[in-house]
Amino acid sequence: MDISIKITDRKGKTHEVQVPTDMALNLMQVIRAYELEPAGTVGICGGMAMCPTCQCYVLNNVTLPEKKELEKATLSRLQYVKTNSRLSCQVVVTKEMEGLELELAPML
Repeated sequence: MDISIKITDRKGKTHEVQVPTDMALNLMQVIRAYELEPAGTVGICGGMAMCPTCQCYVLNNVTLPEKKELEKATLSRLQYVKTNSRLSCQVVVTKEMEGLELELAPML
């Protein structure tokens, strides 16, 4: 089953993308797959929750998995963090995320 997600890139353009829910993709992988940002600018740490390059803001009320300690620790030391910040590499896409809207955080 595919779901629709709206992702606003760092230039302010919103992209509506279709994402399968049966492949255990995380949001960082989706951003990379659709090439919404230049290569090498999202997920520099490879999805290990160690860098700021995949930080995003969740713009609507959609069910997401809880933040794990590593994600919380990384977010606590980043710039541009808001209460709705997440590391997209730590959010695995599920069918409950239908209609998710997110915006990529600015780069340093």
